Amino acid sequence: MKKILFICFGLFMVIGIVTSPSAKELEIQGKRLVSQKPPFALVVPSEFRFVHSFSHENPGENSLTRGYFFVKSEGKEMEEMLIVQISDKTNPQGAPMTLPPLKPYTEKRLYAKEKMKKGDVEGEHLVQLMAWNPEAPSLQPLLKKGIRIPSHWALQGQFQFNYVGEHAVSFRYSKDVRSFGMMVSDDGKQWEKELLSGNERKVYDSFRKSFMEMIRSIEVRNP
Repeated sequence: MKKILFICFGLFMVIGIVTSPSAKELEIQGKRLVSQKPPFALVVPSEFRFVHSFSHENPGENSLTRGYFFVKSEGKEMEEMLIVQISDKTNPQGAPMTLPPLKPYTEKRLYAKEKMKKGDVEGEHLVQLMAWNPEAPSLQPLLKKGIRIPSHWALQGQFQFNYVGEHAVSFRYSKDVRSFGMMVSDDGKQWEKELLSGNERKVYDSFRKSFMEMIRSIEVRNP
């Protein structure tokens, strides 16, 4: 079974963008995210706006990867970001696509990691703390469009699933920890899972509730 790896976004910026996929293939309608290929829909936590996309061929994997960036901002400063990445199998005679397990940035700030099944959809998700890096190559197209990306801690939920061996789908949803209306620590130590308490715990609980509602809302149409 061929295992399709999601290559880091920074690498795409280094080796170059081949084309920009059509926004109609994946679009936001209010809080509803709708994909035509593969056919699925889900409800996202906020009203995002589409800001950037890319696509890149992976000849060695017989696949084409598409990426879409959506943001919610306060003024020009980003508060939430949703990245959707879809790999499409390009060789009908090739082996079915499979997904590697999700890996956290660090176990200390990994709060949840589980498999889930809803109907015919089998996937995996995790929730963790990460740091937004405005200098990351993958985020430069957002900066060029006037979006300010703060160097803050952000809670991130990742979810991935395989669509009948023809498509591999990945979501990365993140939200600035300062955007919840509560005073929280900038010290990463206070965010370690063994020490999580007080406002930091309340912020995490709120984020995980929204993230889980999003992935549980997914509706996938059969091919």
